[in-house]
Amino acid sequence: MTYKMINSCPVCSSTLKATRLSCNTCGTVIENDFSLSKFDRLSGEQLAFAEVFIKNSGSIKDVEKELGISYPTVKAKLNDLIKAFGYNVEDEKPSNTGSVIDQLERGEITPEEALRKINENK
Repeated sequence: MTYKMINSCPVCSSTLKATRLSCNTCGTVIENDFSLSKFDRLSGEQLAFAEVFIKNSGSIKDVEKELGISYPTVKAKLNDLIKAFGYNVEDEKPSNTGSVIDQLERGEITPEEALRKINENK
């Protein structure tokens, strides 16, 4: 059985580093300071989302469909990933464009109403 490597100290919460690798087949052991990628530091949920996002070539619409979640949820998960990689996320002005387009696609509003709603939000 294998386990996902933990990346923070259970005592003080500092970042852990890998110092020992071993081969299960021949027993070879290598000790040194090994670097981990930013992907190794993601939680299981973050890693699963990253995989879906990459598989869908970064198409938020396709990620929405595959995971059955809304545009704002996809954006929140993406922003969480960006922060986990150590980058800043700029606050975006809330946009109603996605929900207006969804309403238009479902036939709940006319194209004219959609344009009016989108322009009101600018």
